[in-house]
Amino acid sequence: MFRIPPYHYLHVLDQTTNVTRLETGPQTFVKKDNEMVLSNTEKMVVVPPRHFCVISNPAMTDENKQVLLDNLGQVRLHHAEDEVRLQQVPFPLYPGEEIKVKITLLTVVPALSALRLKVTRDFTDEDNQQRRAGDEMLFEGPCTYIPRKEIEVIGQHKAIIIKPNTAVKLRATRETTDKNGVNRVAGEEWMVKKNGSYLPGVYEEVVVTCTAYFLTDKTAVHVAATQTFTDEKGRQRKSGEEYLITVDDMEAFIPGVYENVIETKGITTLTNRQYCIIVNPVGANGKPQLGAKKLVKGEKSFFLQPGELLENGVQDIFILGENEGIVLKALEAHKDTFANPPVDRKPGDNWMLTGPLEYIPPVEVIVLSTRKAFPLHQNEGIYVRNTNTGKVGAVVGKTYMLQEDEELWEKQLPLIVKTLLSSESHTAADKHYAKEWKNPNKENVQDDTVGDTWDGTKVVTFQVPHNAAVQLYDYKSKMSRVVFGPDLVMLGPDEQFTQLSLSAGNPKKPNMWKAIALWLSPIFTSDVITVETSDHARLQLDLQYNRHFEIEDLTNQVEASKLFCVGDFVGDLCKAMASRIRGAVSSITFDDFHKNSAKIIEVAVFGMNPETRQVRERIKFPANNFVVTSVDIKSVEPVDQRTRDSLLKSVTLAIEITTQSQEAAARREAERHEQESQGKLERQRIEDEATSEKARKKLLALQAESAAIESTGQAKAEAFSRAEAARIEAEAAVQEAKLKAQAHKIETEAELKRMNAAREADIKFALEQNNLEVEKAEKMAKIETDKFNKMVTVLGTKTIQAMASGPQDHQVKMLQSLGLSSTLITDGRTPINLLNTAGGLLGNVGTQP
Repeated sequence: MFRIPPYHYLHVLDQTTNVTRLETGPQTFVKKDNEMVLSNTEKMVVVPPRHFCVISNPAMTDENKQVLLDNLGQVRLHHAEDEVRLQQVPFPLYPGEEIKVKITLLTVVPALSALRLKVTRDFTDEDNQQRRAGDEMLFEGPCTYIPRKEIEVIGQHKAIIIKPNTAVKLRATRETTDKNGVNRVAGEEWMVKKNGSYLPGVYEEVVVTCTAYFLTDKTAVHVAATQTFTDEKGRQRKSGEEYLITVDDMEAFIPGVYENVIETKGITTLTNRQYCIIVNPVGANGKPQLGAKKLVKGEKSFFLQPGELLENGVQDIFILGENEGIVLKALEAHKDTFANPPVDRKPGDNWMLTGPLEYIPPVEVIVLSTRKAFPLHQNEGIYVRNTNTGKVGAVVGKTYMLQEDEELWEKQLPLIVKTLLSSESHTAADKHYAKEWKNPNKENVQDDTVGDTWDGTKVVTFQVPHNAAVQLYDYKSKMSRVVFGPDLVMLGPDEQFTQLSLSAGNPKKPNMWKAIALWLSPIFTSDVITVETSDHARLQLDLQYNRHFEIEDLTNQVEASKLFCVGDFVGDLCKAMASRIRGAVSSITFDDFHKNSAKIIEVAVFGMNPETRQVRERIKFPANNFVVTSVDIKSVEPVDQRTRDSLLKSVTLAIEITTQSQEAAARREAERHEQESQGKLERQRIEDEATSEKARKKLLALQAESAAIESTGQAKAEAFSRAEAARIEAEAAVQEAKLKAQAHKIETEAELKRMNAAREADIKFALEQNNLEVEKAEKMAKIETDKFNKMVTVLGTKTIQAMASGPQDHQVKMLQSLGLSSTLITDGRTPINLLNTAGGLLGNVGTQP
């Protein structure tokens, strides 16, 4: 038994006929033996408002929406079909029906949007329009979309907001009709510039959103046409044509479908001191004149048209000063009106203009170079070459400007000469002196940057130091000259320095020192040589020669040129001296050389004077007037190890002997000093003992005197101390009494002051309190008086009078109402004088007539 509540159902299978039927509630279903319940009780499908669901394999119904059954009683189904069901009464699912899409809220399409729909099967819509499978359509809002089984939703579109100065480029994906009713073919593009919202059609796609180019007086747009068309102004544009859109045409430019923006061009502005040359200028027909040029002078502002170019950009006019000029060349035959009188120029002519003037070259002329005069000091110059004749000369000591047929010529020097001239130290042939002297005419230049900083167009100058000489050779005249310092050397175009390549180092090595100046003053040259004595002892000698150049007449160029006849005079000197010394040392023994080395070397170097039998003072080399005046032996060291050991042993033995003798003398001197010290010590001891006895005697006397003073002074000190203690105690008691009295006085005065202050405070308090009470009473009395006066004033005199006589008047009126003329009321305990009363009651009876 199954209890089926309302709006519930279950499926029952008849196993005999194999037919499944539907049972709906409310009912109590009793299952038979041949029946089987396929599922538990389920709720009917409830589709709320604005919802839908999709049923798969829906049951067939007739015109009255009744379910159709087959011959066996089985529900007939639309197999492989779907049915969209909207809001309706709750319904059950018949056997075979399934929910394909659960209950879903209907899609609300807002404004400015649409659903993109695709037809999946042919059907005819509500407007009796035939729809084919594959067609697409838009369902535009605002509206609620009710789905159909023949249509599926493939996307959602939103409208495009076209703002001012913007546009949308659209492209048709297939043949269609746009919103304006224009037929479009597939691939066609068009622009929509109307401001507002635009919802592209189903077969329209947005290519790009274009933003307008804002044109001003200083900006323009260079546009090229991609296809022949007619623009907004009604002008026909050819395919490939390039043109310029300026603010005169429109303020905001949105490129069309067939327009391509190449670039945004700025205005070209020329001041009154500028000019420019336009290549390929646009002619009167609006076409570029290829190969032509146009000169534009300032002040002027213009846009370059498409195809126009500026040759070298905007250029400043040539403003030439007094010492300035420009070299010009004619490219075409023309008449030069700048000259006075005018001159006919031929192509290739060169001429020069000098200042002061202002010049703007025409298009037929080019400026080859600008010239500026060289202000040259008397010690400065430049090399100038004539381009017509090739002649090179040096201009020195004046302000000079190159002519149109002249140019600066760069003098070529060997790299070593450039390095020497650019180095910090001077270039004399002496290594020691070069470390001290700095060339004042040169800056700090590194050797690896000589080629970058060297200016070969300037006349090469060199300051020859004092006591130095420089040789210059002229390759054109094949003559040489020697300049002695201090002097300034200025090289001509064909002159070169004579280089010196000298030996250096110890021992000397050739070509180690480069120089262009020769030092004449006395200086030292050192060398290390090896010699061998007759007993085969090899020695290494460190020698130093004092040498100089000797020249008597500095103006005699023949004598002066001898200074540079010997290329490596240092190496030749050392070789000659070494040969002489080796020959002299080889004939004597080591001991003789060790004892007389200085004498032997001097004789070997300078030789003996045959007349005086004395050693010569100097030796002179006549080839270059080179003189050696002295030789100094700095050190002598054996080369052979055995000789060195023997020499070391002999020197050590001599040192030991000298040391031992010095030790014995020192020992004897020490013993003598020791004896003298012992005698002095004994004498001092005896004197100290005598002094000690005297001090002891004095000590005993002082001790006796001290004991006597101690015995008499103790009693005196005790008595004095007791008296002093008593005096101190008495003084302390007196002082204590005084302090107590003073303290009592202070306490009494303080208490008196306190009591006086308290009495004064009480009196002041009582006085103020009484004043307050009096003031309060006065104010209360005034308040009562005012109150009474106001009450009296308010009530009035008549009212008060009436209130005062009210009881008596009342009694009188009572009596009058009772008819009584008089009455007496008493309490019975108060006596009444009737005599007077009766007289009063009766009135004046005796007076009546």
